[in-house]
Amino acid sequence: MAIRKLLLLLKPFDVYHATQSNPASLFTNPRVVHYLNNRSKVHKEAIDLCQKILQQKSVDWQPIFRNDLSQPIRNVDLVVTVGGDGTLLQASHFMDDTVPVIGVNSDPTQAEEVEEFSNEFDANRSTGYLCAATVKNFEQVLDSFLEGQTVPSKLSRISVSVNSKVLPTYALNDILIAHPCPATLSRFSFKIKRDDNSCSPLVNCRSSGLRVSTAAGSTAAMLSAGGFAMPILSQDLQYMVREPIASGGAISGLMHGLIKSDQSIDAAWFSKEGSIYVDGSYVFFTIQSGDTIEISSKAPVLQVVLAPHLSS
Repeated sequence: MAIRKLLLLLKPFDVYHATQSNPASLFTNPRVVHYLNNRSKVHKEAIDLCQKILQQKSVDWQPIFRNDLSQPIRNVDLVVTVGGDGTLLQASHFMDDTVPVIGVNSDPTQAEEVEEFSNEFDANRSTGYLCAATVKNFEQVLDSFLEGQTVPSKLSRISVSVNSKVLPTYALNDILIAHPCPATLSRFSFKIKRDDNSCSPLVNCRSSGLRVSTAAGSTAAMLSAGGFAMPILSQDLQYMVREPIASGGAISGLMHGLIKSDQSIDAAWFSKEGSIYVDGSYVFFTIQSGDTIEISSKAPVLQVVLAPHLSS
C-alpha cells in the first residue's frame, strides 16, 4: 500500500519514586519501584526502536503522545500506536473508517514476572489483544502492510444516540451505561428493535447498569462478567444487564443476549443521574432521567491490522 504520511501515536511513560509519606504504599518497596521504572524504560526503548525503523522507511511520519491528541486524525495514510490496547482504543476515538491502524504492544506481560511478584502485586500488563506487533516483529508487520501482503480487518464499532442525537465517539470495545456512583442503583428499561418493530418485550431493570460490547470487546469486560467470546469480525453486539435485582421468569432470559447487525437496543433512563462510558472510564457522556438511548453497530468500522490468528 502506498503510504505517504504516517502518524505514530505514543503512550506516555511515567517515572515512579519511592515515598515514605504513606508507610502502607507499595512505593516504599524498592523492588516494586524498580519494577515500575523498568516498565517505563522498556516502553521508552520500544518507542525508540519503532522510530528508528520508521526512519529507514520512505514515509513521512510524525510522533505524538496520546494525551496531546485532541482533534480527529486526518490527512494520514496509516496510524501506528505504541503502548497497549488502551492506546489503540484512544486512537480509535479520533479515527473514521478510512485510515488503518497498526498496534504495537510495547511491553507484553511476562509470565515469569507475574509469578515472581505474585505475593506483592499484580505484574500483568496489557494483553495487546488488538495489537498485531511487538518490538520483535514490528518491522515485519509494517513491511507486510506496506507491500500489500497484509490487509486490515474491518472491526465493528458501537454507535450511541441520546435523545436522537448521535454521540461523537464510537466504541471499539464496549459501552457501560450506569450511575456515576458504582454503589447506586441504576433504573432503566430496554427492548430490542429492528427498524421500528420490537423484537423483544420491554424489560424494566434495577441493576448496576447495562454493558454492550462489540465482537472485539467481547473478550474484555464482557467475558469477565460471564459473557461469551465472539468471532472478532462479527457485526453483532452483545449486551448484559449487570447484577440485576429480582429479575423473574421469562424476563431473566433477556438480561443477556445478542443485538444483531440489523437491530438496535432502545433504552430509557430513569435514574436522576447517569453516564455512558465509552471504552473505559476516560470518555463518558452524562445522561439524566427521561433520556432515551439507542445503541447499534451502525457506526463506521475501524480498519485494524490484526495478528494472523485473529484475522484468519
